Amino acid sequence: MINNWELANFMQSSASPDDCPHICESLPEHGHENLDSLLSPYSHGSFQDRYLGLFFPFLDLINWASGIRGVHFFNWARTFGCCPELFFAPKTEDEVIQIINLAREEKKKIRVVGHGHSPSDIACTTDFMISLQHMNKVLEVNEETWMIKVQAGVTVRDLNEKHLPKYGLAIPILGSVSDVTLGGAVNTGTHGTGDNYGTMSTYVVELELLTSSGQKVRCSREENKEIFLAAACGLGAMGVIITITYQCEPAFQLEQRRFPSTLKEVIEHLNLHIKSSEHFRFVWFPHIDGVVLWHSNRTKKPITKVTKLQQCVSWFWNYSIGYYALEFFYWLSTFFPSLVPTINNVFYNLLFTQNKEFVNESYKLFNHECLFKEHVNEWAIPRDQTGSVLWKLQEWLDKTPDVYAHFPVEVRFVKEDDLYISPSYGQETCYINIIMYRPYNKDVPHERYWAAYEEVMRSAGGRPHWAKAHSVTATELRQMYPHFDTWCQVRQRIDPIDMFRNSYLDRILDH
Repeated sequence: MINNWELANFMQSSASPDDCPHICESLPEHGHENLDSLLSPYSHGSFQDRYLGLFFPFLDLINWASGIRGVHFFNWARTFGCCPELFFAPKTEDEVIQIINLAREEKKKIRVVGHGHSPSDIACTTDFMISLQHMNKVLEVNEETWMIKVQAGVTVRDLNEKHLPKYGLAIPILGSVSDVTLGGAVNTGTHGTGDNYGTMSTYVVELELLTSSGQKVRCSREENKEIFLAAACGLGAMGVIITITYQCEPAFQLEQRRFPSTLKEVIEHLNLHIKSSEHFRFVWFPHIDGVVLWHSNRTKKPITKVTKLQQCVSWFWNYSIGYYALEFFYWLSTFFPSLVPTINNVFYNLLFTQNKEFVNESYKLFNHECLFKEHVNEWAIPRDQTGSVLWKLQEWLDKTPDVYAHFPVEVRFVKEDDLYISPSYGQETCYINIIMYRPYNKDVPHERYWAAYEEVMRSAGGRPHWAKAHSVTATELRQMYPHFDTWCQVRQRIDPIDMFRNSYLDRILDH
């Protein structure tokens, strides 16, 4: 996957914060796309493209804590963006407090941004934007309890690859990608899949956050419990999370089995599938009956050895065909939409009809390729509604011949929890994720599909994934979450001046 994050992307632009809309759908592409593996979702308009190479070595000399003007933020999918008045990248807690004090004095809002993977406007603001990219250190490790205390800006990828292996530890469950900050994953209730595994937020032991008064609050299940239950999946609305104490486990390997099936078979034997492995997920290919299942379990077996030839063959099928060819054909389908069912069928048979077994380090199998830019929608429903929802989606697509859906529809399962506004609050949960790719960054019609999907999910008692774009407001959220009012009250108590609100939060709050 393209890693669209590191420092600041300096490029030519005449836009100013006053000219830039708060939310920009389908943001235009800029130059230097080949630098995505080095650069961040932030672009600055003060330097010419031809000077990029000259300035890049000196970026660390910039006083990011003072605030930079003219920064343009866009998310990884380039579906949402904004132009904050000032962009900050503090290196210390004291610098964060200074920024909060400045915002309070000037009556500005603050939003903290991670790596820009959320396919929504949850991080967007026209006031102050803070990146904790420099606050990414491991502070403490308890090898007896397997707990780590880290700064919230550390990426999950760095934890997986650099920090945790030193201590023989691993994160128990991961989402699809690790190019996210731990603070962002916690704030949005990022999840993986597993009958006995909660969202990533449920492994938080303690949080330290800075409120709009500049006060540091420590919260856990033993101390300030109400704040903890609100902030552990808090949408960045409670304050700036600066440290996270996180529960890990001894490093482990996974044995993963992948095999094809049909939607009918999976739904009929769903509980058996869920209970028969630690981590079960499947994807359905719309317009055909094809399904691909993954069963993963912890194992002591050695990591599967892969030869250079096998790596080349894998690259050919997974990237040459599964990425580049797929993107081309989905782009072609924007001119001839009726090609989509054929594309889905051909790529299902080319890439997913063979059984596969593999053993690797846990994070390498938890994570998977998200391919190219995309629109995404995901809701959580009570687990016992899974089959009904999928049949309704299939029926709607069958009866709406002028709407075509890309693959995959991904289905995952999560343990219930008690975090106030976690989509898994109080229920064993199924998450269903739909997708429409944007081949070569070209938008595709998706509004009717989205509206039908959300109607089906609402009728099944669904709750939207907080990181994804959705249209749910406070009235509906009160019906979805028994403790939504409690969450709002906690938020109002620790942020009485609404410093951490933005347009996203305005839509889900009454005032």
